[in-house]
Amino acid sequence: MPKRHPLDVVIIGAGVVGAAIAYYAARSGLTVAVVDRGPVAGGTTGAGEGNLLVSDKEAGPELDLALLSAGLWRELAAVLPQEIEYEAKGGLVVAPDEASLKALRDFARGQRAAGVDAVEAGESDLRELEPHLAPGRAGGFLYPQDAQVQPAQAAARLLAASGAQVHLGEEVTGILTGAGGVRGVRTRSRELLAPAVVNAAGTWGGRIAELAGVSLPVLPRRGFVLVTEPLPRVVRHKVYAADYIADVASGSAALQSSAVVEGTPSGPVLIGATRERVGFDRSLSVEALRRLAAQAAALFPVLADVRVLRTYHGFRPYLPDHLPAIGPDPRVPGLLHACGHEGAGIGLAPATGALITAALTGVEPPLPLLPFRPDRFDRDTAR
Repeated sequence: MPKRHPLDVVIIGAGVVGAAIAYYAARSGLTVAVVDRGPVAGGTTGAGEGNLLVSDKEAGPELDLALLSAGLWRELAAVLPQEIEYEAKGGLVVAPDEASLKALRDFARGQRAAGVDAVEAGESDLRELEPHLAPGRAGGFLYPQDAQVQPAQAAARLLAASGAQVHLGEEVTGILTGAGGVRGVRTRSRELLAPAVVNAAGTWGGRIAELAGVSLPVLPRRGFVLVTEPLPRVVRHKVYAADYIADVASGSAALQSSAVVEGTPSGPVLIGATRERVGFDRSLSVEALRRLAAQAAALFPVLADVRVLRTYHGFRPYLPDHLPAIGPDPRVPGLLHACGHEGAGIGLAPATGALITAALTGVEPPLPLLPFRPDRFDRDTAR
């Protein structure tokens, strides 16, 4: 079996998280290889909308990660090709009634204390911000820090800019270990030798962890997106109803849907998002699509007669406490994890890359790693 010269790190996963880790690791001077069972952005990344959100995250570790990433995405947008379609459009969260608006105020109060720019908008402000929004809403909040990228392009351009060795269509069949811990990975074509391996395999992160002899309870959570025919810019921001926040935080396995509506530079309107835990069932859910279409038309009546050209769906990598696993695994020296970001992986990718690179190079991380500790689900650790 052919062998490569030893590397500093092997990253399993060529989605946006793996690509971001490769980018920052290579910039720090490390020699990097990326290996993936499919193409670049062939998993969750390619099925995402490209959301870079702070608006849907309550004060805490994930919001801190999102704020760090928001700044890093702005920096990346200045150096990566325009094809990533970075757009600082801002997010608008809409409350249907006074009770929902009060809940949003409380939510925004905690976010502001963490550094989020949240601007309350009255009913008349909503009409000015989004002229096609349905009338009768109690108000909402504008989040100028919310943004958007084209996710597959973002992953591809980050990976290209990293200069990493890239091995696509090669499934990792084994994690190589020795007396000192990890020493690389094996595919059916080669061995890639390195003293560090990063599990950035998204929804397959649990299976990669098993190859190293540890447990990481990553589960897939299916979601659908509708894509309309190209339109004039009828939706200016990323707009969603307040109940989307509750859906993101929920651990329910049942179908949940709350419309997130946004225009794109190329014209089509993207409509998400549903969530349900059905394993890796790829079958089409007519009920999920029906709900999304109805909820989008309720927010923007102008969309009621617009044609939907296509739909797509994928699986978000879900961990039980809604926080990703990021950092070294104390159970296996040299093994690091960067997965379980659920629907926020595109937004959180640069910060994840920075944290993993800090761990690889032994420098102080920009945020504490403890909340994201990969072994936090072990019973012994919980005690």
